[in-house]
Amino acid sequence: MNFLNQDDTICALSTSAGMGAIALIRLSGKNALSICEKIFSKPLQDKATHTAHFGRIKSGEQLIDEVVVTLFKNPGSFTGEDIVEIACHGSVYIQEQILALLIENGARMAGPGEFSLRAFMNAKMDLSQTEAIADLISASSKAAHKVAMHQMRGGFSREIGELREGLLSFASLVELELDFSEEDVEFADRKQLQDLVEQVKLKVSALLQSFKLGNVIKNGVPVAIVGSPNAGKSTLLNTLLNEEKAIVSDIAGTTRDVIEDTIILNGIEFRFIDTAGIRETKDTIESLGIERAYAQIRKAAVILLMIDLTETPEKYVLKQIEQFSHNTNNEDQTLIPIFNKMDEVDLADFKGLEGKGIFISARNKVNIDVLVDELGATIGDYGTEDQTIVTNARHYDILKKCELSLVKVEEGLESQIPGDLLAMDIRETLYHLGEITGQITTDDLLGNIFANFCIGK
Repeated sequence: MNFLNQDDTICALSTSAGMGAIALIRLSGKNALSICEKIFSKPLQDKATHTAHFGRIKSGEQLIDEVVVTLFKNPGSFTGEDIVEIACHGSVYIQEQILALLIENGARMAGPGEFSLRAFMNAKMDLSQTEAIADLISASSKAAHKVAMHQMRGGFSREIGELREGLLSFASLVELELDFSEEDVEFADRKQLQDLVEQVKLKVSALLQSFKLGNVIKNGVPVAIVGSPNAGKSTLLNTLLNEEKAIVSDIAGTTRDVIEDTIILNGIEFRFIDTAGIRETKDTIESLGIERAYAQIRKAAVILLMIDLTETPEKYVLKQIEQFSHNTNNEDQTLIPIFNKMDEVDLADFKGLEGKGIFISARNKVNIDVLVDELGATIGDYGTEDQTIVTNARHYDILKKCELSLVKVEEGLESQIPGDLLAMDIRETLYHLGEITGQITTDDLLGNIFANFCIGK
């Protein structure tokens, strides 16, 4: 894709591919109106922006469809160029015919994310905002939607802009000192600069720490359901999903492979993974399932350790929890012991387990709401409307570089290095912050980012 050539007019199907009730075809570019006029039954050039017009699209004398054409003239459009949107019937044949007519009359097919790219190139939004568009489209939960909306509306950009503004002011003053080096004057107060760098470091550190939460919000929380055979793992999965996803049987070792599905709980997407029962076995297939169970345990953010109260006395339950905690020993994982089949035992025999886990009956759906609340608590509050949470791995990597360059600035201030070297370190931080919003960019970077967008957006 040639990022610098915006002289041509692009077109694409903006709704999902395939048949539907309505399809939307979009054009953007300086010739969008004139190209559409060649196939549309009404003139468009003299019509006001943000207006819709009913008419017919023809190929010669052949009627293709009756459509509604909506105009968004520059600069008040998404891309900053003239945009025409054609709402047609959702027949695949109609979609193909209209696109072919547009290309025949001077448009070309858009590349992945090229409409959003043009919005960025025409300064309608910065790079972090355009990246949020892809996140918004793929958002599958309330939390993911909330975070993407905050970023798309410029919340992250504003925070980065504030950090850059303060550092840029000091960098300019430090560089100004170089013009008066013979007079040995200081325009930039080193103490104020040190305080500013510390504030920026704290903010960058907070953004970096938010990435752990942001990653699970964006991609879902992996939850492994583990335990011995017949502990009730598959029953719990079916109860949480409210469907018979996993086979439930009294025969031990029924689950031989990993079974996975997702569900939204309290606005967060959780990816539940039902694993094979962990035990010693000589069955080759069951052994492979157990190996996969351990692999899922290592990947999980939350582990639900299922224990069958009808099979395990209290003292062995505590021993099992302790042993499992010792074997996993991962600070980034949350272990939630689940004491299943509470309705089939005398709870007086298990008073020592109070506060050690959650008593449930997976089959009869007892205390499932308590378990759901506990799962939500592992994530905590995923932010207010004004809180920035980093969800993008590119942003995280750049912020790590910012943190390192800020350390260099601090060390330079402490060792009282010359102003020209100090200015270079500050400029390095500014460069990295500019990479996030797109003030510093390359064609390769843009290509990598927009290659992941859908065509038509």
